[in-house]
Amino acid sequence: MKKKPKIKFAPGAFDTFEGSQEELDDLMKALKEMVESGDLEKNSTPVDMEKLEREDPELAEILKQQLNDFDNPKPRKLN
Repeated sequence: MKKKPKIKFAPGAFDTFEGSQEELDDLMKALKEMVESGDLEKNSTPVDMEKLEREDPELAEILKQQLNDFDNPKPRKLN
């Protein structure tokens, strides 16, 4: 039996989200539903990081940093 995937949001993942709390809640709910149904994986496209580094080095660096932060979370102080 295949283990059901779960979605985990890294601290700060939505720090730059520009919408209301209700819109953020709806987005997070939709993402969770897509993971549970398998639609997220089915409709995903792998990212070729080498190609991204050539085409958009700034975005590639942001993604690498976010992945690193997710693997090595730092304590955060919330206001």
